[in-house]
Amino acid sequence: MAATASTALQITAARPTISSTCRIFKAGVASVGADSKGTSCAKLASACRLSSVQQFQCNLISSPAKFRKFSVKAVSESSETKPASGLPINLKGKKAFIAGIADDNGYGWAIAKSLAAAGAEILVGTWVPALNIFESSLRRGKFDKSRVLPDGSLMDITKVYPLDAVFDTLDDVPEDIKTNKRYAGSSKWTVQEVAESVKQDFGSIDILVHSLANGPEVNKPLLETSKKGYLAAISASSYSYVSLLKHFIPIMNPGGSSISLSYIAAERIIPGYGGGMSSAKAALESDTKVLAFEAGRKHKIRVNAISAGPLGSRAAKAIGFIDTMIEYSIANAPLQKELSADEVGNTAAFLVSPLASAITGAVIYVDNGLNAMAVGVDSPVFKDLNIPTHKH
Repeated sequence: MAATASTALQITAARPTISSTCRIFKAGVASVGADSKGTSCAKLASACRLSSVQQFQCNLISSPAKFRKFSVKAVSESSETKPASGLPINLKGKKAFIAGIADDNGYGWAIAKSLAAAGAEILVGTWVPALNIFESSLRRGKFDKSRVLPDGSLMDITKVYPLDAVFDTLDDVPEDIKTNKRYAGSSKWTVQEVAESVKQDFGSIDILVHSLANGPEVNKPLLETSKKGYLAAISASSYSYVSLLKHFIPIMNPGGSSISLSYIAAERIIPGYGGGMSSAKAALESDTKVLAFEAGRKHKIRVNAISAGPLGSRAAKAIGFIDTMIEYSIANAPLQKELSADEVGNTAAFLVSPLASAITGAVIYVDNGLNAMAVGVDSPVFKDLNIPTHKH
C-alpha cells in the first residue's frame, strides 16, 4: 500500500522524503512545500491554523518513554495582526491512542502525523516483538525526516506502550508466549493492561485508532486455509478492535471517536488475499456498524472505518503482490495517481474531529475511487473505447 509521490509529509515504503521548503508564511498559515501531487497535507496544514490572537507553540511533554524528547517552537510572524481563515480541524487538547505502529511507513504512522498536525497528543501501542527496534529508531533519529509536520516541527510521541492486541488479559496468554524471549523485558502488554496503564498515566483519551492486521496464512487460498490460520486472522485483524473498544471506552471522553482500517477485500474478491483475511475485513466492517450503535448509545462515542487503497508498506509486502495491486489501482481508478498515506491520515483527522460529529457507523473509501469500478478498464476488451488516460 505505498506512496511514492513527493508531498512533504508523505510516507513512502522505500524512503520518506521531506521537502526542503518547509516554512511559516507571514499570513499566519502553517504550510509546507509540495508539488502538484502533494496538496492534501498543505490543505490539512491550512485547516489547522490557530486564531489571530494565538501564537503557535509546541511544547512537547516529557514522559518516561526511553527515547529523546524534542521541544520545538514555531511562531507565525504576523499571527497577532491577521485573522486565520478557513474551516479548521482542531484537535488541540485531545489525546489519541494508536494501536499498531511499528515503523514510519504505514497508515498508522500517517494517521498519527495528521492527528499531531491538528494538535492531538499521540500515544502509541507497538507489538511487543517490534518494540525495541521501534524505540531505538526513534531515539537514534531514524524517523526524524518522516516526523516533520506542516509547521516544520517534529511529531512528538508522548509515550510508547508494548501491546499484543491478540490477548485481552494476562490469563489469555499461553505459557509459550510468556516465556518467549521476544517478550522478555516487557510487561503489561495485554489489551486490558495497556488500557489500565493509559488510564494511570493520562486519565482519559479522546481518540482510539486500530491499525492492526495479521494473517499467518495470507498467501494461502481460502480453500487451503487451516482453521487455526483462519481464526488467527479473525482474532488479530477484527476481534482485536472489539477488544480495544471494550477496554478503552471506559477511559474515553464522551464525544470521542474511534477508527479502524479496512480494505476492499471485505466486499470484493481479491485473489491472493487469502488465509481468512478477506473474512476478517468483512467482520471488521460489520462490527463497525454494531459497535457504532452500542458505543454511541451507551458512551456517545463515534465508530467508523476507513477502507484504504493499496500502499506498499512493510506489512503489506507480506501479501507478495502489493506492487501489482498498486499498478492495477493506478491503471483503473477514476483518479490515476498513486495513493499516499497522508491522504488516509488526513481523512482520519477529519473523521475524529468535530467536523464529522454526525458521522458514525460508516466505511469511508480512500482509494482514488477504485471501489466504484465494476471492471478493469486496462483490459484489452476496452481498447477501442478511447477511455481517457494519462501517464503517471
